[in-house]
Amino acid sequence: MRRPPFFKFFYLFFSSALLFSFYSLAQAQEPSSPAWFDKNRVNVLLVLVLFFAFVLYFINRAQKGKSLFVRRIPGLDAIEEAVGRATEMGKPILYISGIEDMDNLQTVASMIILGNVAEMVAAYEVPLLVPVCQPFVVTVAEESVKQGYAKAGKPEAYNPNNVRFLTSEQFAYASGVNGIMLREKPAANFMFGSFYAESLLMAETGLSTGAIQVAGTANIHQLPFFVVACDFTLIGEELFAASAYLSKEPKLLGSLKGSDLAKLLIMIILILGVILETTGVTKFTSWFFVQ
Repeated sequence: MRRPPFFKFFYLFFSSALLFSFYSLAQAQEPSSPAWFDKNRVNVLLVLVLFFAFVLYFINRAQKGKSLFVRRIPGLDAIEEAVGRATEMGKPILYISGIEDMDNLQTVASMIILGNVAEMVAAYEVPLLVPVCQPFVVTVAEESVKQGYAKAGKPEAYNPNNVRFLTSEQFAYASGVNGIMLREKPAANFMFGSFYAESLLMAETGLSTGAIQVAGTANIHQLPFFVVACDFTLIGEELFAASAYLSKEPKLLGSLKGSDLAKLLIMIILILGVILETTGVTKFTSWFFVQ
């Protein structure tokens, strides 16, 4: 039996009143109630408003079809070159998405890149091997590869057995990936995501097989290994820029352009602050202190 709207309204009103009563009682027991707005942090509010205004503005432009310039990253050209080489050699392509779960932003960016690589690979009919470290990532990787094949117009070429769950253990996963490299002899190895100590093991094994290697991570402590052992490396935020550039998703492009504009504004403020501090004007820089 459905309840009349009046009862729903009465239930919501009573619940809200009860919560407000408990809140008022808790405030009455305190010696002084805190203010709703901290005037000492107006600068933080202004920075947040400007940042989100930049992001929303560029997202709106991208959704209207306006072109947003994103600098071409050399590693993206290497992806197409590696796929072409694998096609000529008749060898598979290996895609490694790191060892973190889907709650890591690098893994999310890696899945976006995987979808675009799958679309490119489907057009050339090259086998794509995707060994996965986390169970939940398996489902996302399967959907990304499946959508990539569907966009290329070849959904029947998708092989779910090529997306393989190995293990959640770090070095056991690295051993499994190295075994695939040595057995399958892929022509290209793509490593995009969050990596730790296993990065050097996999990159060196891939280098010994003669494969073209393109890697990218935001973990700065692993970048030296990729730079030495890989042909091209996406450094830091280039990983997220690559996902936005390849997918052409308006929200990703808008966020990328908005954050870039915010960084430019911060650089201008820093330069202006240094000049004013040098000339003895301190009121400008004191406004940025967070109390």
